[in-house]
Amino acid sequence: MRVKPFIEQQLNTELTPEYLEVVDESYMHSGPDDGQSHFKVTVVSSAFEGQRLIARHRQVNTLLADALAGPVHALAMHTYTPAEWQQRNQVSVDSPACRGGSQAG
Repeated sequence: MRVKPFIEQQLNTELTPEYLEVVDESYMHSGPDDGQSHFKVTVVSSAFEGQRLIARHRQVNTLLADALAGPVHALAMHTYTPAEWQQRNQVSVDSPACRGGSQAG
């Protein structure tokens, strides 16, 4: 499975986002650069209206369950409604540096 296209397809199909960014950050962690193990997702969707952050993350986790059960070790999620995204001035969030963990690679 090519993980990034799978993530993009699932979120585009189910959430119809106004903005979607999927970044493979595997190169920032131990293991091979193309390990497809660490991703950051920024998604802006009206589907999140009225939902608390935990509900949004659960929804994304459900949509990406196949990837999360396989190659994906970590998924950073930044989920916004269109109004929240406007308030942020449409700025994506940087991921923190890897704090350990190792993979056989």
